[in-house]
Amino acid sequence: MTAASGREYRRRAGADSRPAGRPKRRAGIITPMAVYLNTDTWARREAFEHFRGFDKPYFSVCVRLDAAALKAAAAARGASFSLGCHFIALRLANLHEPLRYRLEGGRVRIHATVHASTTVLRDDESFGFATLQHTPDFATFSAQAGAAMAAVRMRQRPFEPDLDAAALVHFTTLPWLHFTSFSHARNWGREDAVPKLAFGRLLPEGERLWLPLSVEVHHALMDGLHLGRYVQDVEAALQQPQRWLDGAAA
Repeated sequence: MTAASGREYRRRAGADSRPAGRPKRRAGIITPMAVYLNTDTWARREAFEHFRGFDKPYFSVCVRLDAAALKAAAAARGASFSLGCHFIALRLANLHEPLRYRLEGGRVRIHATVHASTTVLRDDESFGFATLQHTPDFATFSAQAGAAMAAVRMRQRPFEPDLDAAALVHFTTLPWLHFTSFSHARNWGREDAVPKLAFGRLLPEGERLWLPLSVEVHHALMDGLHLGRYVQDVEAALQQPQRWLDGAAA
């Protein structure tokens, strides 16, 4: 999905682009004025109203994707395979507009950019959260992410994420398990609409290298159609990772 197609998606959905206050600056990042979806004209209005009141309004998919090409591409660049997974998944979350929808005061906010919050394991077997800022350049992303994760390992960062909590995609990695199902901790009864992704243990099979991927989203904000498109694009990106790691992909 390109930026142009994202604008077309928003036009069809009826985005309300009226500003809601001045842009804010946080941690060196300028947060743009809030843009909200016009749910009165949204084609999904009935589904939105139906699911947003559920006690458990989330649904998830769990798939396994062939990551052999990404593993090879990362090794050829001396880069982290794990950060390659994070980078591609986050880039595509920013390109798929429904992955940037968040509930806010009963409204649907469209964030211009979302970043990543990922778990980091420490030597003492505790963990913390590192914020990985979105950028279309893999080298820049890797350098920033490596520094952020090192700071968490050294307990130089607070436990909670330091950016707008809603403008994030939550990531975690379980390299010990080739899982076939996964669920996340959630704040039920609150407007917790942040997508959550999990990567599992790689499993070699011939020339393939299977990577478990779980994606959990809020059903008031998207349906299986939208999540399916996202996962299909992740799958395609893993087949041609060079375009993404080298910045040639849109």
